[in-house]
Amino acid sequence: MSDNPTPRFRNPFRHYPPVTDRTVTTEVDEAVPKPLRVTAAYAWRLLVIAGAIALFIWLVMLLKALVIPLMVGILITALLWPAFQIMLGARFPRWLAIATTVIGTIAIVAGLLWLVIWQVRAQWQDVQERTLVAIEQLKVLLLDSPFHLTASDIDGYIAQLQTLLTEQQNWLWSAAGAVTGTAAEVLTGAVLSLFILICLLADGGGIWKWTLRLFPRTARPAVDAAARNGWETVINYARTQMLVAGIDAVGIGVGAALLGVPMAIPVAVLVFLGSFVPIVGAVVTGAVAVFLALVYNGPWIALAMLGVVLLVQQLEGHILQPILMGSAVKVHPLAVVLVVAGGAMIARIPGALFAVPLAAFINVAAVTISTGAWRTGEEPAADLIWSTVPRERTRRNR
Repeated sequence: MSDNPTPRFRNPFRHYPPVTDRTVTTEVDEAVPKPLRVTAAYAWRLLVIAGAIALFIWLVMLLKALVIPLMVGILITALLWPAFQIMLGARFPRWLAIATTVIGTIAIVAGLLWLVIWQVRAQWQDVQERTLVAIEQLKVLLLDSPFHLTASDIDGYIAQLQTLLTEQQNWLWSAAGAVTGTAAEVLTGAVLSLFILICLLADGGGIWKWTLRLFPRTARPAVDAAARNGWETVINYARTQMLVAGIDAVGIGVGAALLGVPMAIPVAVLVFLGSFVPIVGAVVTGAVAVFLALVYNGPWIALAMLGVVLLVQQLEGHILQPILMGSAVKVHPLAVVLVVAGGAMIARIPGALFAVPLAAFINVAAVTISTGAWRTGEEPAADLIWSTVPRERTRRNR
């Protein structure tokens, strides 16, 4: 018999404490200063993380025709989830709740589109004529101004402005084309998003249970708690953002209608959609309303429209949003602007739209795991620039 004992079987699924007595050092390692070694250790780890993030972003951009409908479907599900849960709580059959939610959403979207098309067709010709009149009035005003401008100078500046607007319009169309593609791709994406929405409402819990099995068994409790907290945060964000967008749209749309600004309904719909891009979207869409008032109604009505936009945004930002959002989702404005800008640079319009909810989800999931709150089910305690931990984490069947 051999003197060597038979090696014991090592269970690959059992956790073994890390071995700390096998550190190998050389004379070269000892000669390198410790601060440099620590810096190098951080550096290569950061490079690995950056490479993984870059690879993930590249895969997302490569599969954008699939990723964008998936993200749209998830975000719409988060928007409709509270109403869906109310119907289930009222003992609606699940199929009836799904049908009511989906058909009601399609009907609302179709109604808004019809109102926009109707008012644009009714007022477009008048807006064009008033725009030409406003340009002529601006020419006369500039000729009589102390700037000593001639008619040829004014025509040149107007031509430059038209060229700039044309370039920006072409850029926007090219950006939209790069994001959405052809009409067939848009239709395919819309159908895919609708199918994802129905699947998530019908069997979201089953889909998540199957996804959870992809993780190691020991990691599943932490992943499950982190994902559930993140999902609650996305629901809070979507619900609050929809309420805020509705308030902004109604306030600015009613203000535009009372001031006689044309296309009040399209402006309200544009404000509603733009408000889902926090801070940036509200500023841009509000500027559109002021520009329409300036061109169509003159500087005094435009100034009044600017006052309406600022009043609505201040009311929403300092009074209504804290009341609606409470302490569930507190996001620093700097974090919002940086995340939206980064998302827009990476994926343009979809990136700006999905950047904030995605960052909120990642933040809450990371806080849940890092603080160990997944073990106790208590609220994670962390002092971060982005505090989006849900206060009420009622467990629902998904």
